[in-house]
Amino acid sequence: MNRVRCIIFNAALGPLDYRVPQGMAVEYGSVVVAPLGPRQVIGIVWEEESLPTDPVPENKLRPLLDVLPVPPLKAELRRLIEWTADYYCASLASVARMVISSGGALRGPATVTEYRLSGGMPERMTPKRELAMAALEGEQATIRELAELADVSDGVLRGLVNQGVLEPVVVDCDRPYPRADAGHATVELSEDQLAVAGRISDAVEARKFVPFLLDGVTGSGKTETYFEPMAAALRMGRQVLVLLPEIALTEAFLRRFEDRFGAPPIVWHSSLKSTERRRAWRAIASGEAQVVVGARSAL
Repeated sequence: MNRVRCIIFNAALGPLDYRVPQGMAVEYGSVVVAPLGPRQVIGIVWEEESLPTDPVPENKLRPLLDVLPVPPLKAELRRLIEWTADYYCASLASVARMVISSGGALRGPATVTEYRLSGGMPERMTPKRELAMAALEGEQATIRELAELADVSDGVLRGLVNQGVLEPVVVDCDRPYPRADAGHATVELSEDQLAVAGRISDAVEARKFVPFLLDGVTGSGKTETYFEPMAAALRMGRQVLVLLPEIALTEAFLRRFEDRFGAPPIVWHSSLKSTERRRAWRAIASGEAQVVVGARSAL
């Protein structure tokens, strides 16, 4: 490619054309940095036939500045962005911004310093320090995230850091997730459960979209039934997305999943720490993520 058309993350703008500098490798779906006036903006390389616009002469094209170190958006995802924008009468840029909702994920390999209680005590205990230490028992996050969790100022926590009450932990932002194993454990299903699980698994293995609605009282085994087609997808090397109401994203559900597959799923919800949001987004985009469980925002 020596020229590309890009969706720029500015809903007021349409597609813009840029020149690809010699030696820069781009493809459809690449996330790039482009000049816009005096500013630098983020954009996605898109198919020209999907974004018709008046041609720009070669001598007026400005060069792309960089390709960001993230996996290109796959064709299926680009088609979903187009469908969503058309269905909801939204701009492609606004939908694309939702897809790349973790700004930190656009940076390359990185580490971050988080903090946790060391077990020590401050030289002088104050009410705010006591409140913070009680709230942060068993927690680990950045200073800002811990301050929000404990409802104290950053300064209170930095005082605890200076006195060794909070200790630093360097975290690899992109450390791999544990692998789920479709054959880790088996559950004895009833005849009805086996029949339903088989029908859904058949659709998964045939790569067909077929909606299924399971009707059953609480405790009737719907979750275990759904686990079987999920296992079928994992055996095929495919990814699984489980959408639940946020209220249903409970520790009990996650434990049941881990008991069945030997590893927890990747969880996506509105309260994720910034480091976990980055880690999850990059794992999903690269295809490393096997199973993602989340609320609507996970889509």
